[in-house]
Amino acid sequence: MANLDKKNVRYNILSIVVYIIGIILIIQLFNLQIVHGEEYLETANSRLTRETTIKAARGNILDCNGNILAGNQIRYSLKIYKSKIDETNLNESILNTINILEANGDSYNDDFPININPITFKYQNQDSINNWMKENDLQAGTSAEEVLNYYIKEYNLQEYSLEDARKIIGIRYGIEKNGYSSMRGYEISSNISEKSVAQFEEMNNNFPGIDIDYRPIRKYYYGSLASHTLGYVGKIDDDEYKNNEGYDLDDYIGKTGIEYVCEKYLKGTDGIKQTDMSIDGTTTGEYITKEAIAGSDVYLTIDAKVQQAAEQSLKTNIEKINTGGFGEVRKVDSGCAVVLNVKTGEVIALVSYPDFEPQLFVDGISTEKWNEYTQEGKSALLNRTIQSAYAPGSIFKMVPAIAGLETNKITKDELINCEGIYSGGHHPRCWYYTTYGKGHGYLTVSQAIQKSCNCYFYEVGTRIGIETIEEYARYFGLGQKTNIELPGEISGTLAGKTLYDELGETWYYGNTLSAVIGQAENNFTPLQMARYIAMLTNGGKQVDITIIKDVLNNNGESINKEEIEKYINNKLGIEATNREDLSISKENLETVLEGMQSVTEEGGTAYSIFRDFDIQIGGKTGSAEAGDKTNAWFVGFAPYESPEIAVVVFVENGSHGYYTAEVTKEIMEAYFGLNDEIDENKTVEPYVEN
Repeated sequence: MANLDKKNVRYNILSIVVYIIGIILIIQLFNLQIVHGEEYLETANSRLTRETTIKAARGNILDCNGNILAGNQIRYSLKIYKSKIDETNLNESILNTINILEANGDSYNDDFPININPITFKYQNQDSINNWMKENDLQAGTSAEEVLNYYIKEYNLQEYSLEDARKIIGIRYGIEKNGYSSMRGYEISSNISEKSVAQFEEMNNNFPGIDIDYRPIRKYYYGSLASHTLGYVGKIDDDEYKNNEGYDLDDYIGKTGIEYVCEKYLKGTDGIKQTDMSIDGTTTGEYITKEAIAGSDVYLTIDAKVQQAAEQSLKTNIEKINTGGFGEVRKVDSGCAVVLNVKTGEVIALVSYPDFEPQLFVDGISTEKWNEYTQEGKSALLNRTIQSAYAPGSIFKMVPAIAGLETNKITKDELINCEGIYSGGHHPRCWYYTTYGKGHGYLTVSQAIQKSCNCYFYEVGTRIGIETIEEYARYFGLGQKTNIELPGEISGTLAGKTLYDELGETWYYGNTLSAVIGQAENNFTPLQMARYIAMLTNGGKQVDITIIKDVLNNNGESINKEEIEKYINNKLGIEATNREDLSISKENLETVLEGMQSVTEEGGTAYSIFRDFDIQIGGKTGSAEAGDKTNAWFVGFAPYESPEIAVVVFVENGSHGYYTAEVTKEIMEAYFGLNDEIDENKTVEPYVEN
């Protein structure tokens, strides 16, 4: 009985509490709806809230020393939102807005197709005028003045001067065609000055419905520097929008280069801003409800200082060849250069000429500039270091030299006689015989590299055969992608029976004589050649080419390299390449490198360029026939005793390999911090290796 009494007491207390809470709620509702109802209704009706996106900053792209190559700058845009003001105040607000923009030199959108003073249509032909009239439900044949007067009346602008009325029509017409609301604004200007921003913010109450939006826009701080590596961004197109989640239709996206490859990491996460407004559209408060998160920073292996020196030197060299600076005038308009760390495979500089201005693509490149960049035979958008393959000519000769030594078909000290005309096959001639009417005489393998003797290597090719040449060329990565983290890389082609079997053709002995001196179907990218030289100098070890050093997220933490590699390989369709380790002997490598060293010493084909150089280097000149052109190569490495870098320079139709050696010298000066100046007046007897 006692337990029942206790339960009743607890039940009664709970009931009383519930009743009290109910009474309080009823009183509060009465207070809100009856006592203060009109006051709160008036407040609610006088406030509007709008949510807008805060665009996240794109991650920076930096060189190996932390110099920002691609960053961001803030761009301010001006929008007008629908507000509860009458037409008279709307027109006045628009005119005041335009006056501020014009006073500060800011442009604004105006698609109304009629000029004044005199009053004429902007369209050049009658068909365009008729189409516009039809789209706007106007009678065909109506004059420009009649159309203008129609819109003056339509927008109630009779009290304004003709000039002011025309300004207002430009915006009103845009609003009519594109629409706007309290939530979605019409963009009056996509890029206004900070001076205009300050004035609009200061006089916010005088510009109902006007709002300033800002977003970070890509900025390329060094102009065209490393343009083919960086790539560029542009407005997202329909296909990109469909195939990529998390983007808006007005977003920017990486189109080429690192901008494209690392899009996932460079793109940030947008935030949200809430804007409170009075009923007339005046801003009363702004709040960040979700912070924007900037994209990750991508650090490249590129050294901006060396890159800049390489670009300038290559451009100067091409101009010099064009103007007869080496004793003959050649039509030259393209070339490239690669600088590689021989131990790590990191790309220090990657140059392709002509280059382009990435900044021009951000807001849409002009037709005139696009045509200039894409003209046939001189495409500035082509990355010649990885997207074009060329016959290597004599810089290929170190491959058969290594192959011959490793298979004991030749020895370090064996002398082979060059009579000028080779006795085998179709009796090909040495370039020396073509130039001087005689052969080189007896040469060791190192001397054959120094003199670039064709007949010597014809004999080597005869002894080892094409299969062995293929084997060693493939080991050095020739005719295979380097798998650099850039789009569009090609494989090139390696001449030999493998290629001919795929084509269903027969390989002949004469083909071997052509292939052994870097001709036939041998076509390699300059980056492949740089990897090949790096392997010669680092003990024959395989080199993994890379141009991405690190990726740091918004918190400054490195993103897992395996994750990055997996993402990039999937995006570029990169497949791992496994090559058998041939374990090339140190002695044979040294023999070949000695030959390369002698190229830059007295009696060598590049001695005139490097005779006063402070650092001992190895190198090789090359001239390769390509149709009616003779392309010029120079490959080099330094320092000779302990190599750090490999340099490859290529100039299309550059004629003589030693012409391009000047570029290599200046690149090395930049890398090693030397201040030697190139003597432009050096005269050397030219020669061609055919």
